[in-house]
Amino acid sequence: MSSFENLRIVDNFYQTSLFFPMPTVTVSTLCEDGSTNLGPYSLIQPYYVAGKDYYAMLLCCRNSSNTAQNILRTGKCAINFIDDKPATFKEAVKLSWPGDKPSEKMPRCRFRLEMSRIEEETGEKRPQVMSDAIQVIECTWMRELDGADKDEAGELNGYEGPYHDFNGITSKFGAHFILRVDRILMKKRYSDAIIRGVRATDFPPLPVDYGYRDSKNFWFHRKRRMRAELLQMRQASLESVRYAADRVDDKVKFTDEALKTVLGVPRVFLPLVLKGCVDWAKENGVELVDETHMKIIQDKRAQEKNRK
Repeated sequence: MSSFENLRIVDNFYQTSLFFPMPTVTVSTLCEDGSTNLGPYSLIQPYYVAGKDYYAMLLCCRNSSNTAQNILRTGKCAINFIDDKPATFKEAVKLSWPGDKPSEKMPRCRFRLEMSRIEEETGEKRPQVMSDAIQVIECTWMRELDGADKDEAGELNGYEGPYHDFNGITSKFGAHFILRVDRILMKKRYSDAIIRGVRATDFPPLPVDYGYRDSKNFWFHRKRRMRAELLQMRQASLESVRYAADRVDDKVKFTDEALKTVLGVPRVFLPLVLKGCVDWAKENGVELVDETHMKIIQDKRAQEKNRK
C-alpha cells in the first residue's frame, strides 16, 4: 500500500500539483525605445554547466511577455538576483502583472538601475542591471540553436507552429531561451567570500519562491541560517591513480608525490584532471610531472577561477 496520494497533473503543474522551490529573479531587457524593462521570473536554471565552449542559463516564459519579446528582438538580457526583504519581494510582484506595458509599470518601479558592465567597457548597448541586486548574470540569447534564429518579435496573441523543441518559440504561448553567460557580477562582500572560502554566515539572503499557488498570493521563503554537512571524502589508492595516469599519455609521466596530490579527486573527474596536467606539461616541455609542477598547475587554475 503506497504512502502517497496521486495528484492530477495539470497546466503549470510545478505550481498547482507540487510544492516546488525556485529562485526569484528579475530579468532586465531592452525595450524598443532603448529603456530597460524588468520582469520577475522563477522558471530559470543553469543549462550548460561544463564541457561546452560557453556556459548557459535556461529561461522559460510566455512568448508574449515584455521579456520574451525584447529577447526575441535584441537577444540581450540580464538576470538580477534580488534579496529576500519583504519590501523587495513585494516590489518584484508589482512588476509581474501580465499585459502591463513597460511605459506603464517602470515609472512606478522603485528598483534602482545602473549601466551594464559590458556596455560600460565596450559601448555595446545592453539592458541596465539592478544596483541593489546581490548578483547579476549578463546574457546573450543563443538564437542559432534549434533553428530559432528566424523567430521574431511582434506576435502577442500566440505564435503558430511549427514549434522548436528547446529554444525560441516552443508552443503557441510559450518560449524557452538558452542564454549564454557573458558575465557574472557580484557584490564585493559575496565575491570575496567565494574567493576565500564560504562560511555559513557568508551566504546571501536570496528568497525561495513557491510559485503562484492560488488566486490571491505569491508565496516565498526568506533565508535562514545555513547548515553545513561535511562531504564524505574518499581517497583512491595510489595504485589506482597510477593506473589512470599511465594511460593518459604515452610520453608525460607522473611521480608518486605528484599523484598523491590528486588522491581525493572523485574517480569520475580524475581523467579530466590528469588530462589537464598533461596539457600543461606539454605546453611547458615537461615529461615527468612532480609535486612542484602540480602546485604550479593548481595555482594556475586558482588564478583562472579568480579572473572569471
